[in-house]
Amino acid sequence: MAFNILPSAGGVRLRPVEARYAPMFCFALLTASCALASLVLACATPFAAFAVIAAAALPFRTAILVVVGTWLVNQTIGFGTLHYPIDARTIAWGFVIGTAALAATAAASVAFRLLPHNRALLSFFLAFVCGYAAYEVTLLAATPMLGGAGAFTPAIVMRLGLLGAVWLAGLVAVCEMVRVLHPFGRGRSLRVH
Repeated sequence: MAFNILPSAGGVRLRPVEARYAPMFCFALLTASCALASLVLACATPFAAFAVIAAAALPFRTAILVVVGTWLVNQTIGFGTLHYPIDARTIAWGFVIGTAALAATAAASVAFRLLPHNRALLSFFLAFVCGYAAYEVTLLAATPMLGGAGAFTPAIVMRLGLLGAVWLAGLVAVCEMVRVLHPFGRGRSLRVH
């Protein structure tokens, strides 16, 4: 698959739509994906994959805002639809998950900035590894205060990492389909510079 990769000062690597539509497209894609993942997977929402897509498609500050919005959707579904218990520990874990999603976004953004633009698959893979590691380390750091260290066995972490990688591949595929189909009326395809 040939990615539409554009070198830029903002580090943007994935352009499924025109730059002016990118924040709204990314927010819609990730919140819809988050809603689906939250309803199907409950506590295993692939925030690291979402962070990589946001970091690849948007400038850093905008990516952070989109990830925060996605996290808010996840929390709204969790507490409103899935009836998460409303207690201090659950609410604290919600904030830790949000912090971990932001750490994943920052790590993926840094990885994209440091990696060559001409190696798309390698860049996305390494950005995901960095984002997922930041996400998991942030969650693990909260376990002494909030409990749940038993969820960090190598088998569980690997299974969730593979699930996140599958989500990332699916989201990149959706972005590429949108880019090819031009549903937002883009007159010309953006090209690699």
